[in-house]
Amino acid sequence: MAAHVNPASTPPVDGEAATVVVLRDGAAGLEVLLLERLSTGSFGGAWAFPGGRVDPEDSLPGDPEDGANDGGSSTGAAVSAPARVRRAAVRETREETGLVLNDSGLVAFSRWVPPAQVPKRLVTWFFLAADPGGELLISAHEHVDSVWMEPAAALDRHATGTLTLFPPTWITLNALRGASSVGAALASAPQPPALFSSVQLRDEGGRMTAVLWEGDAQYGDPEAPGTARHRLTTARLPWVYEQPKRE
Repeated sequence: MAAHVNPASTPPVDGEAATVVVLRDGAAGLEVLLLERLSTGSFGGAWAFPGGRVDPEDSLPGDPEDGANDGGSSTGAAVSAPARVRRAAVRETREETGLVLNDSGLVAFSRWVPPAQVPKRLVTWFFLAADPGGELLISAHEHVDSVWMEPAAALDRHATGTLTLFPPTWITLNALRGASSVGAALASAPQPPALFSSVQLRDEGGRMTAVLWEGDAQYGDPEAPGTARHRLTTARLPWVYEQPKRE
């Protein structure tokens, strides 16, 4: 039987983070900026988007209080990205890539509540932003390489095992693979931003076999009946994403 954690009993979150999907129009279509992380540390060896934790200095006096750091609700109620998270998104992108973004150009795309098994649980906002131009200068103490790549090409490389991705990056690339341009991607961002409160399925050896989200019949109970699916099956390559059927 797969190990499972009920989303209703997950531990509290430890803070917030911001991730930015920088987009540009390439010769063959939409491209995203991916950074290869160092082999040590969080997400070691994986390719990911620029981003990081919201720091205390990202908050300013007078910022409105909000509940965006509460881990999210299962209802997916609309929540606006707090000003501190948007500032962190701009700061982290500049520190990791040298690219200078404008807060007003950030488009909230999704919000991720991590599984209970993750040691450092940060509710992470994903933003889309057009490439502002300028020289790309990756942070050597966090990354070893960078690449502009079409979302479909990145997913194809992951499917063959030549590029490592984590589920939030995979899901984001999958959502962008049909966008024809930066403008089309920005215009198609879901409103409100999509909420992914994640629950992992693991086998008896502790290996993750799938990530489930609300809408899956077994979300909250792996023995529940029903065939509704909202999950990313990660037991083997290529990963398979199943979404709830639209009525």
